[in-house]
Amino acid sequence: MSDTVLNPTATAEPVPIPVGELLPWLIFAAVLLLAIYFVGVEEGATAIFPGMYVHEFVHDGRHLLGFPCH
Repeated sequence: MSDTVLNPTATAEPVPIPVGELLPWLIFAAVLLLAIYFVGVEEGATAIFPGMYVHEFVHDGRHLLGFPCH
């Protein structure tokens, strides 16, 4: 038999997430969004860089991820 007792009157205080633990996830999300932008959208009218250099660099990745380009 277990000695655990449920105490419904006890309230748990929310624990704040330290910025040091949150910062790596925010950086990861930003890098992931930039990668998706460059692979999926960096072409034509929405291009940040002139020419087709970025498009040609990520061309195979575009097809692998299902983004149409031609």
